[in-house]
Amino acid sequence: MKAFILGIVLIAVIAVGANLTLENMGFSQADVSVSSSSVRLDGAGPEHE
Repeated sequence: MKAFILGIVLIAVIAVGANLTLENMGFSQADVSVSSSSVRLDGAGPEHE
């Protein structure tokens, strides 16, 4: 039973640590998905060929 509880605590610590690390590195969902460089606004597409 102690091993199970220790495993759950370790999983929680790893998850929180990974979340904080990735947010500080700029890999949060808001940083990744909201980017103007990912949008093509120059009229490229099948209707402009």
